[in-house]
Amino acid sequence: MATQSFSVAPRAPGEPRTASRPPAAEEPGTAPTGAEFVKLGASPRTVARQTRVDTVLDQLDGELVGLAPVKTRIREIAALLVVDRLRREHGLASERPSLHMCFTGNPGTGKTTVARRMAEILHRLGYVEKGHLVSVTREDLVGQYVGHTAPKTRDVLKKAYGGVLFIDEAYFLHRPENERDYGQEAIEILLQAMEADRDKLVVILAGYRDRMDDFFNSNPGMQSRVAHHIDFADFTVDELMRIGDLMLEQRAYRFAPEAREVFRDYIERRRRQPRFAHARSIRNALDRARLRQASRLFESDRVLEREELITIEAEDLLKSSVFARNGD
Repeated sequence: MATQSFSVAPRAPGEPRTASRPPAAEEPGTAPTGAEFVKLGASPRTVARQTRVDTVLDQLDGELVGLAPVKTRIREIAALLVVDRLRREHGLASERPSLHMCFTGNPGTGKTTVARRMAEILHRLGYVEKGHLVSVTREDLVGQYVGHTAPKTRDVLKKAYGGVLFIDEAYFLHRPENERDYGQEAIEILLQAMEADRDKLVVILAGYRDRMDDFFNSNPGMQSRVAHHIDFADFTVDELMRIGDLMLEQRAYRFAPEAREVFRDYIERRRRQPRFAHARSIRNALDRARLRQASRLFESDRVLEREELITIEAEDLLKSSVFARNGD
């Protein structure tokens, strides 16, 4: 879940989603990137401050509840990149580290948010030129007929150059049960780009852990090119409650005391039902609660107090079908 919005330009069917980098807090030109900072002869912590990498890491801490192992791994990667650039400054052997990654976990556990921040870190340290994120699925890469897949895949790669290509549910690229499927062609083109153009882009594959394991077993070339495997654990009920509180705070809402207990009950019930997507499901539940609150207040003929406008009551949650039957 993010505390900062990212604009996504409208796209036609089949066009990949490109998330723009959020504007930096500092004035343009005050945060050196790439080769600029290696001339400064600074300490690693100074480099992190000057490039604002420390700010990005702090933002990641603020955006995501829990996920301590994920945050630790991202900090380790950032540290590796900073030290790698300092080694170059001292003329030590230093080749570009392999940066392609695999994020595994259930939906709504923060994979896309971390990918965005990773793109920003890579840009600030000069490992990618632009730092944008292009998010795609199988339909953006694989064509429907002979000769269609290669141009689609290469067009996506062209859009991603200078940034990070995020492929969600990457295992759907491989469908061995369908002999007329063109996914393998897309995989071969991606493999070539991940090796030959690794100075132009970083590829992050994402999806359920067991399916990604099967995908790598079927595509050993892809396995050998992915250096960092990061698993995103499910959120606990307490963490999901904190996520809900943060989401409401960002929208200038809050729970009434009774509503907090009802929402905890909602989470415990909902996470046992199909298609639970963690932070995504929490956001959807709160959006529906806001709709019910608005419908309730809409019936009033009196002037509403501020507290009424910002408070989600228990009844706004109890009308959810989660309390009556499976589903929502």
